[in-house]
This record gives sequence, C-alpha cells and structure tokens, in this order.
Amino acid sequence: MLAYRHAFHAGNHADVLKHLVLTRVLRYMAEKDKPYTLIDTHAGAGGYSVEGRYAQKKAEYSDGVAKLYDRKDLPAPLADYMSLVRAFNPDGQLRQYPGSPAIANFLLRETDRLRVYELHSTDHRILTSYLEARPNTQVSDRDGFSAIKAELPSPTRRAALLMDPSYEIKTDYAKVLSALREALERAADTVTMIWYPQLQLLESTQLVQRLKASADAAAKKGWLHVRLTVAQADERGFGMMGSGMFIANPPFTLHDELAECLPLLVERLGQYDGANYVLEQKAA
Repeated sequence: MLAYRHAFHAGNHADVLKHLVLTRVLRYMAEKDKPYTLIDTHAGAGGYSVEGRYAQKKAEYSDGVAKLYDRKDLPAPLADYMSLVRAFNPDGQLRQYPGSPAIANFLLRETDRLRVYELHSTDHRILTSYLEARPNTQVSDRDGFSAIKAELPSPTRRAALLMDPSYEIKTDYAKVLSALREALERAADTVTMIWYPQLQLLESTQLVQRLKASADAAAKKGWLHVRLTVAQADERGFGMMGSGMFIANPPFTLHDELAECLPLLVERLGQYDGANYVLEQKAA
C-alpha cells in the first residue's frame, strides 16, 4: 500500500465519477452557513501532472477527464466539476488534474475544517506544501482509517468523510466496511462517501451489499449507490471494469444530479458497447 501512487491513474474514469460525487456533496454542504468538516482518509498528493511519466505510462486520463474537458454541452453538475479542473489549468490546456484535496481547496470556505491523511511519504510532503496556507487544515501521515475515532464526532457537528483506498491489499475491503460502521456509530448523520473498484473479485462484488446492510442499520438519511461500468475484464477475468461510489446520508439532491449526468458519462467514457450505469438509493 505504501508503494501506491495515484499519479498513474489521475483523471481516469474512476476519478471522474468520484470527483463528480465529491463536488456535488461539497456544494450541498456549503449551502448552509454553519461550517462543516471534511475528512479525506486517502488524500494522495493533492494534484497530478497528466504530462508526467507516471500519468503518461498508461495515459488513463485520455479515456477519462480528457473526454469531457472541451465539451460545451455538459449537464450542469458535470460542467461545474469540469470548471474546477479548468481552474486547476490556468493556461487552458489540460496539463494537471486536481485530486480530492484540490477540489476541497476550491470548494471549502475558510471556516470549514479540512482533515487529510496520506501515508506515502512523497505524496504527504507534496500535500503538506500544497495546503500549508489553507486555514483550519491539518495534514497527517497517519493511517486514515484509524483517524475516524479522533475525527468523529466533529466539533462542527456537520461532517463529510471520503474514503478511497487503493484496494491493492484485500484487507482494505474489510477496513472500509469497519470504518463506515464506526463513522455512523460515532455520528449517524455523517455524509460518508466510499469509492470502490469494479472487479471480478469476491471482495469487490460483495462490498456494496455489505455497505448497504451497514447503512440500513445506522445511517440517519439512508444511502445512495452509483456505479459506472466502462470496460470488460480480460479473458482471464482481470482488469478494472469500472468503479462505484456508495454514499451514506447522501444529499437529497444527489440522485437527480447524477441521473442527469450518467447517460453522457456512459456515452463518452464507455470503452465497449455494453457500458452502463447503476443508480439506486434508499431513504432511511
């Protein structure tokens, strides 16, 4: 896990889905005057060069954010997210991609609290430098899963939690599930966003049902699940077919915003004729 670098995957289809959801949640949280706390358990470096050797190795961004960057006909939620990507590229060319801390830096107000966790020493150093001027911010090199006990309940009462580990170690699946349970136990109305890869792997295929069961038992405002399938596994069953986001206590606006965007994401990001999406929710 300590060797994982998100730079290889920055701006891919999974980032598009994840950061679209994150943008909508943070926009919603900011509609109330009272401050809130965002906790990012696997923050990465903050931003990434898509021209660098890591991103260029597989150029995953070319089948992700690059397919949307110059579009003028995007639904409003997607257009808003892409405006943040453009703001991260002041010369107008797609050279950099904003990670979740950069999106948070754009959208959080000075009074909102940001708590970010990153174990990789190089990414932690870059992240610390990037966020050093932001008020009410702490950058930690501790394990983000273990931070939930310290961060929740938040002194702001209102809180959002983002968990997107690499899942390169299978135990991440169990840790995500435990972390959701702990978060909801400590603060049942926390907006908890969990990203996961769509793989032909038992842990991956079972995760969503387990998350639903935990949210059914503890989330004050129900849950929402969205999955974007863009590719097929290879002949041996390997490869990431897509990804999903599970949100406990989602904003009531989120379902309709995603429903507006998902058909276009399938059309633009799908890599085979069977590309599709799933969007489901359950009220508390």
